[in-house]
Amino acid sequence: MSLDQLNHALVTAGEGVEPQKWMLFLHGILGSGANWRTVARRFVASKPEWGAVLVDLREHGASHGLPPPHTVEAAARDLERLSQNVAGIVGHSFGGKVALEYARSHPLEELFLIDSNPGPRLDARGSEGTVRVIEMLAALPPTFPSRPAFVAHVQSQGHDSAIAQWLAMNLERDGDAFRFGLDVQAIRALLDDYFARDLWSVLEAESSTRFHVILGGKSTVFDQADKERLAAIAARNPNVTVHVVARAGHWVHADAPDELHQLLMNPTA
Repeated sequence: MSLDQLNHALVTAGEGVEPQKWMLFLHGILGSGANWRTVARRFVASKPEWGAVLVDLREHGASHGLPPPHTVEAAARDLERLSQNVAGIVGHSFGGKVALEYARSHPLEELFLIDSNPGPRLDARGSEGTVRVIEMLAALPPTFPSRPAFVAHVQSQGHDSAIAQWLAMNLERDGDAFRFGLDVQAIRALLDDYFARDLWSVLEAESSTRFHVILGGKSTVFDQADKERLAAIAARNPNVTVHVVARAGHWVHADAPDELHQLLMNPTA
């Protein structure tokens, strides 16, 4: 495979294994490809004909400095630099919408949409916590004397330890200090476009791609009207399936990894 600008890592079933096709794993806002490493390893171990590509989407992880505009469409175009044997995508949250945008013009075998609402949510419904984190990051001091100091600051702004430690993965050394390594304004632009973009039409159009929409049962990203629209699409299109993982919230891969693995293995069961 070749990838010009986006940082990525390849995962296969073992040394010397040559996959027949590749599954992209796309993270959500403020995440990175590494968030999906455990899921991807289990996936390729069970299906060695597949390889996994853990992608850092634009302005995330180590994929820095890509030119604006920072939009869902631009993030999908970045994926076009991958070789032609990309056959599937697992996309969570923001990454799910990037996957839908990509699938609009690139038919796939499988697309797994993980708690990612295809429609616009101008009120950020279900993602209020993410908006608060972005607002906090936009007001960060320029540097911190240590990683623990950064974690303590994030917690002092009302965020829990898990969020603080997760965000600390983006710290970079700046001399004797540390600074937050992501361009928060670029991230905000990506998030704004994610909330504004309407991609229901990709699910509703005739396509050879098999779409598997996986919802966290405790998540509020989909309201009742969204769920009814999904059910109606699935009822008339056999290439669209909907699954609810009852005990999971928005972070399905963290809350219910075994259930998600089974869906990746057999999504039509």
